[in-house]
Amino acid sequence: MQQAKVIDELEGAIMKKDLPEFKVGDTISVSYRIIEGEKERTQVFTGVVIARKGHGISETFSMYRVAYGSAMERVFPIHSPRVAKIEVEKSGKVRRGKLYHLRGLSGKKAKIKERLMKQVGPEIFQAAETSTAE
Repeated sequence: MQQAKVIDELEGAIMKKDLPEFKVGDTISVSYRIIEGEKERTQVFTGVVIARKGHGISETFSMYRVAYGSAMERVFPIHSPRVAKIEVEKSGKVRRGKLYHLRGLSGKKAKIKERLMKQVGPEIFQAAETSTAE
């Protein structure tokens, strides 16, 4: 039991805190640091999240994209120091936990509907407060 607490504390120190919320079906961009010899550069990989696995420090997600007629699939560890930045571009509306069926599909069959988020502005709250005060 003591050993598990120590491991959790060590993992908690390494894990990233500033990660955006993303789910399976979302289109995201991952900035990944690549080291070639003595040089370091950042490469952006944009695609659809088709799976998330694991928990804690060992959590990973799989991304899928089709570019120039060839399909690419890549697995990224979420808490890796090589992952510089993750940005959510579109939020997808899906009904599955894993989207492996997207492999090999193209066109309309591979399309994912976009989930629209509700954005409530402060002017709506002000209008509600004035109407209840009267």
